[in-house]
Amino acid sequence: MPRLIRGVARTAAVAGTATAVSGRVQRRQAEKYAERDADIAATRGAGYAEGAQAVSQAPPPPPPAPQGGDDSIAQLKQMAELRDQGILTDDEFAAKKAQILGI
Repeated sequence: MPRLIRGVARTAAVAGTATAVSGRVQRRQAEKYAERDADIAATRGAGYAEGAQAVSQAPPPPPPAPQGGDDSIAQLKQMAELRDQGILTDDEFAAKKAQILGI
């Protein structure tokens, strides 16, 4: 009977030690992964914030091209007058005309 008790006590000691070591390893891993998860969450949060700022800071879209209305005609007449006065060259007038007409 003393051998049986000694065997049971030894088994209990080994099992208790294994349980303690296992619990300690599990706690260390949980702490390690918790820190890693917190870092990932912070990085993702910062990435989302940067993306939101980039979207909010995007330049406004360019104004729509003129549709050939009265304003375009008035601008063309004004540019023609400047060309006739010698202020604009023919090349500058052609470039401005293409810009106004959206060509």
